[in-house]
Amino acid sequence: MKAVHLSPRLQAVADLVPRGPEEIWLADIGTDHAYLPVWLLQNQPEDRRLAHVVAADLRTGPLARARQTAREASCEEQMEFRVCDGLRGLERREAQVTVIAGMGGETMIHILRQAPWSDWEGMALILQPMSSMPELRGWLWENGFLIREERLAREGEALYTVLSVRAGAMAPLSPAELWAGKNSDDPLRGDWLDLWIARTRRAAAGMARACREETGSRRRELEEVLEGLIRMKKEWEQCRQ
Repeated sequence: MKAVHLSPRLQAVADLVPRGPEEIWLADIGTDHAYLPVWLLQNQPEDRRLAHVVAADLRTGPLARARQTAREASCEEQMEFRVCDGLRGLERREAQVTVIAGMGGETMIHILRQAPWSDWEGMALILQPMSSMPELRGWLWENGFLIREERLAREGEALYTVLSVRAGAMAPLSPAELWAGKNSDDPLRGDWLDLWIARTRRAAAGMARACREETGSRRRELEEVLEGLIRMKKEWEQCRQ
């Protein structure tokens, strides 16, 4: 049996898979090599048992790689491999815990919007977006989802965020919070805010140089975000002292 080892990004995703007395039905959407579900099967503590695992992908190529990973890890018989578009090929009970990682935020919105059910009560979403984070957080807020927790992970020079999401009311997010999430005691939070402050400054400076009328409102939005991010960084530093 070949043991699977997770990258820091996927380990942060795995750490947010819920624990409890009940067995879990888990769906990994866009599974690719299926490293995450295989690792979860190989590392099951008493308070997190997987009863049913679906590794899903839109294409047959990634699913072939997923099968190979599972076969080498002696987990193939514990998993189902399904070609499907997002959640469309799953029943609601099969997605009690749904992981969507390594995709753009807009793709995640599309997957959630096209789900074949509308009742998300009691279901857990673990989302690891690679882009379009303001759009994703805004969509979740506007569509009855609550971001319960965000965790950060560093992989090489890159930083990633992972969102633990459930159905529920969420307080409105400020423009800066849409970009960087709410402040937390995560040790990487300061670096995460520095990353977004730098990106926002570059984007605002580029628009200022353009000096076109159509960029004016967008530039003002970015300046508001930048002010909020700087304020959040100061608040985070004060809490750390």
